[in-house]
Amino acid sequence: MAREYLKKASKTSKSDASDVHQTVTRILDEIEAGGDRVALDYAAKFDGYEGSVILSQAEIEAAIAQVPEKLRADIRFAHGNVKRFAEAQKATLKDIEIEVVPGLIAGQKSIPVSAAGCYVPGGRYSHVASAIMTVTTAKVAGCKHITACSPPRPGVGINPAIVYAAHICGADTIMAMGGVQGVAAMTFGLFGLPKVNILVGPGNQFVAEAKRILFGRVGIDMIAGPTDSLILADGGADAEIVATDLVGQAEHGYNSPVWLVTDNRALAETVLARVPQLIADLPEVNRDNAAAAWRDYAEVILCADREEMAATSDDYAPEHLTVQAADLDWWLARLTCYGSLFLGEETTVAFGDKASGTNHVLPTSGAASYTGGLSVHKYMKIVTWQRATREGSKPVAEATARISRLEGMEAHARTADIRLAKYFPGENFDLSADG
Repeated sequence: MAREYLKKASKTSKSDASDVHQTVTRILDEIEAGGDRVALDYAAKFDGYEGSVILSQAEIEAAIAQVPEKLRADIRFAHGNVKRFAEAQKATLKDIEIEVVPGLIAGQKSIPVSAAGCYVPGGRYSHVASAIMTVTTAKVAGCKHITACSPPRPGVGINPAIVYAAHICGADTIMAMGGVQGVAAMTFGLFGLPKVNILVGPGNQFVAEAKRILFGRVGIDMIAGPTDSLILADGGADAEIVATDLVGQAEHGYNSPVWLVTDNRALAETVLARVPQLIADLPEVNRDNAAAAWRDYAEVILCADREEMAATSDDYAPEHLTVQAADLDWWLARLTCYGSLFLGEETTVAFGDKASGTNHVLPTSGAASYTGGLSVHKYMKIVTWQRATREGSKPVAEATARISRLEGMEAHARTADIRLAKYFPGENFDLSADG
């Protein structure tokens, strides 16, 4: 049967996309030209904050003192899990060398970028976990300098728990500045900071647009849109858990899509009835976000069987993908497009968001069809090298000369010619394009 939409979204993640390009471009240009002073002006305007931009050791210690020990322990627990997983990821990167042809050796080497800029949101929600995810992976990768940047609150500064997380995870500098001005400060090397080589971390549409514009001058983790989540559930799934998990992700924001894909009508109808009740029971700020996301962006899709469910999921390429269905090994082998996969009801997206060890900076808006999320690998440059004996260079030089002349690149060809003439005097080589 064709997919049946028991609930169809009236909007997509791009429906409310504002044209922020011109605004962000202007701010970036002004800050690049005006430096620290202009960045501070924008900080005063948008952050409403005029305290220290670069936190001193004393300010870091004062912030840490405000964090309850139980919360510190939770942050250390999450950091330990993320660090162990990142170290295991890094271990998959191996330097290699191979003798391509006799006498010609080529190799691969992994080199971390020198400076990383980690943006940690602190507006609607204080994303302590984002500090853990971004700073820890940069540290494990081996970046020489890591700046953690987070928007301060007027008269308060950065949330102390964010300061603690960034500090224990290895940030060399903690900067109290948000939005485009924070991204610009890290990119342009303001306030005595080194210019970053890569910008990572989630942010609002202005932060995302700044990263998009700056991509090329610096690397970025990805161009991100609103967070999204999809649940695959069969008739054996617990409808209450499914509904709760959908609401748990809808609270991210008014435009955060959540999708349920199932082959069981009864489950779908139960979830459709239960989600509004769960949303109504939330605190007001969470309730408003979740209600709008569920009303405008959520979908419930009924499929014929698990193969159609899996195909539907791959088409959506969700950021977060949960499977609450029988035969988890089948799903793990079958599914191909997702940012992070959560198998079975014993785990949930919030675990990955906060503390289980995998990274929560993930591809959104279908980007999981071609890329994965933030990892140690994002901070690593995979470079190549080669060396050769004179005998080993001989066949390569001959082929290079002929291919270059076929392409019309005579100067390229002559770099091969001169070596053949030097290393093998007296030998005749047919180095013409039709040779």
